[in-house]
Amino acid sequence: MFATTPLRVVAVSAGLSQPSSTRLLADRLAAAARERLAAEQDRSVEVRVIEVRDLAVDIANHLVSGFPSAGLREAIDAVTEADGLIAVTPVFTASYSGLFKSFFDLIDNTALTGKPVVIAATGGTARHSLVLEHALRPLFAYLRAVTVPTSVYAASEDWGSSGDEYTDGLPSRIRRAGGELASAVLGRTVSGASRAPGPDDGEDAVVPFEQQLADLRLD
Repeated sequence: MFATTPLRVVAVSAGLSQPSSTRLLADRLAAAARERLAAEQDRSVEVRVIEVRDLAVDIANHLVSGFPSAGLREAIDAVTEADGLIAVTPVFTASYSGLFKSFFDLIDNTALTGKPVVIAATGGTARHSLVLEHALRPLFAYLRAVTVPTSVYAASEDWGSSGDEYTDGLPSRIRRAGGELASAVLGRTVSGASRAPGPDDGEDAVVPFEQQLADLRLD
C-alpha cells in the first residue's frame, strides 16, 4: 500500500523585482527536486514558492508587534512543515538581503531541526559567491537545518552558460542540488549513493544525510 500524503517542497524567494532572477532560480531548483522525487518514489509531490516581497509589510508589523498576520502565519507554517526547503536570496552588500533575514528571524530556532535545505543566491558578479558559505550556511546551521552539500550561486553571466572544463554550468548545479535535496528528503545519502550515479553527481565525497543529522543532534 502506497503512502497517500504528498511530499512537500517549499521554496522561499526573497527577490524584490518582478520578474526576478531570484524567483527564477527558486523555480528551477524546485522543479529539479520535484523531478527527482517523482522519479524515485510513488508519492505525489507538491511544490510551493513563497515570495517574501509579498509579505514585507506583514513581516515588519510582526517584528514590532509580535503578532503575525494570517498570511504570514500560513507562510511560516508552510516552511516549518515542509519535507524539503529551498532558500534563495539576492546578494545585498555582500550578504543575504534584509528581507530574507527578517523572514527567517520569525521562525523559531528549533522549528527547522533536521530539515534538508538547499541554499542559493543570485548576484550581479561571481565575486559574491562566498556569501553562501559565510552567511547562508551559518544561518541555517543556527536554525539546526541540514544544508545539502551543493549550494547554488547564479551571477548574471551564469544564465545561459553551460560552464567549461573546470566549472559546471548553472543547469548542472541546479540538477545536482535538486537531486541532493530529493535524496535527503527520502532519507538517503545526499549524494544519492543508493541509486546509480547520474551525470551531474560528480565524484565529490559527501557525508551521508543520516550522519549529518546524527552530528546535528550531538550539540
